[in-house]
Formats: sequence, C-alpha cells, structure tokens
Amino acid sequence: MQTMKLNSLHPALGSKKNRRRVGRGIGSGLGKTAGRGHNGQKSRAGGFHKVGFEGGQMPLYRRLPKRGFTVFGKKLSADLPLSSLQIFDSENFISIVTLKEHGLVKKNVHLVKIIMKGNETKALKLQGLHVTTSVKSAIEAAGGSIC
Repeated sequence: MQTMKLNSLHPALGSKKNRRRVGRGIGSGLGKTAGRGHNGQKSRAGGFHKVGFEGGQMPLYRRLPKRGFTVFGKKLSADLPLSSLQIFDSENFISIVTLKEHGLVKKNVHLVKIIMKGNETKALKLQGLHVTTSVKSAIEAAGGSIC
C-alpha cells in the first residue's frame, strides 16, 4: 500500500484545461481574427454597445407600447359600510380575518375602515378595524365594543 505524499498530489485527469490562447497562429484554431470574425463593431478593440442597442434600429423596448404602472409602497385599503356587518353574531369578535373569510373584503387588503351607512346597528365587537366617529358612537350606543 502506498502512502500519500504532498509532492505526489495532482488533480484528476481531465479536470484542468489550459486556457484558450487566441490570436497565436493558425495552429491554435483561433489565429488571425481570434474568433471575432472579419468586420464590424464587435471585431474591433473597444467595440462596445449598451444592452438593448440594435445597431441604430429603434430598440424593442421603445417600439412596444407602454401601458400601466404599479404604485410603489401602495397600502391596499377598503371602506366597508356598517350595514354589511349586520350578518355577524353579536357575541363574536369581528376582525379583518373574518371579513376576508366571509368575502366582504379582498384577500390582499391590509386595512379596513368601517363607515356609516344604514341605520340598523347590532351590539358588535370589532377588533383591529378602523372606524369613523359616527360608527363608534352607533356601536357603543347599541352596547358593542371596539378594540
């Protein structure tokens, strides 16, 4: 059995390749034009153009129509009338999660504000919802609470 010595270590066969030396004669396979072809901007030293440049033709990103945008940092909110909350029981807490489960607000809404529309009011228990002052007084007059 042979012992391993530091001076006998070498990489596995085929794992190391010599770098390609372009422009070093026809025997290398990349002599004369060094794989750059004959004429044109890319064949010359310093032949650079920006990304998306199409040789003076109107670029694709300028040919296509622009349409729409999304507002960065937009907080999705919803206003909900008080009359739509009358379907809930008065003993359970109503939160934004329960409103989403019942389909009263969309799934991506982060903020819900209850506004005054309609006259009938149960003694509701609201939790984590924004309310107007008229809604707050109406719910507390009916015996409900807002957390």
